[in-house]
Amino acid sequence: MVKKTLEEIAGLVGGQLSGFGNPDIYGVTNIEEATEREITFAVPPHLGKAAKSKAGAVILPKDAGADFPKPAILVDNPRAAFARMLELFNPPLRVTREVHPAAVVSPEAQIGKNVAIMPGAVVDAGAVVGDGSVLYPHTYVGKDVKLGKDCLLYPSVTIYDGCQLGDRVVLHSGAAIGGDGFGYVTIEGRHRKVPQVGNVILGDDVEIGCNSCVDCGTTGSTIIGKGTKVDNLVHVAHNDIIGENCFLVAHVGISGSVKVGNNVTMAGQVATSGHLTIGDNCVFAGRSGITNDVPSNSVYAGFPAQPHKDWLKQQVLQKKLPDLMRRISELELKIERFENKK
Repeated sequence: MVKKTLEEIAGLVGGQLSGFGNPDIYGVTNIEEATEREITFAVPPHLGKAAKSKAGAVILPKDAGADFPKPAILVDNPRAAFARMLELFNPPLRVTREVHPAAVVSPEAQIGKNVAIMPGAVVDAGAVVGDGSVLYPHTYVGKDVKLGKDCLLYPSVTIYDGCQLGDRVVLHSGAAIGGDGFGYVTIEGRHRKVPQVGNVILGDDVEIGCNSCVDCGTTGSTIIGKGTKVDNLVHVAHNDIIGENCFLVAHVGISGSVKVGNNVTMAGQVATSGHLTIGDNCVFAGRSGITNDVPSNSVYAGFPAQPHKDWLKQQVLQKKLPDLMRRISELELKIERFENKK
């Protein structure tokens, strides 16, 4: 069990102690479940809720410490400090660093130092598994796949032949990297498959959620840049190029040959047409349908996706449509009566 004083915690997160008391802290959790032995965090408008909670201490923004009735640690970014506390009080499970006898590893594969390959995992010929990487049961690393250092593959991950992963890549259960792109040509009414001979390249610190799919290029590579985070049930199609530090939230679907810039956020169920270019620093609201190129620094919403301010105006007008239709009907009736009197 991890035990820390508030003074120790403040030092770890670069915070300032506030209030009275320095209780021992044994855990970290949310406001509702926190006990006297645990620390939580709060930002407006939840400060009052945190003040009334049972938490032994609270991590707060620097400007919220005055008169707070509990021991507190004041920091610039409470959410980041909370994440650091979760890491501190919930260290990762220890994994035995070995190639388990029930794993299937080709003699032609290269296995780095301090690697864990668990029962039922398969590493095919020519694959490279970097130092410190962990392969959980029933993962498949295909021929000539290259894994960087400290990669983490959870159960039932599949990486097709020839794909490349950078350092510290995390693939959650069921992720499929390098499956065929959806390419067909219709000849005399029958669909004939176009061979998909490319690969996928994932940059350093990419994370792919459960049951998400990144298709290989038809030729060349599908690329996801450094630091990009992909949620569960996301589809990235063939030959897409996704920039660095992007967020792709659940159910996002990106059609083939789309170029997405750096620091782009696509909220849940956003979808695109193919062969588009999306600039840096864009944000797309949930269920946006992107049908045209989008310039950098844009905030879009709706279907078809449009500037967020325009979309908001349209939503306001739509709510007024029933009243407008009623008024038009009344005016038409008055005009008809007037015409009949002539």
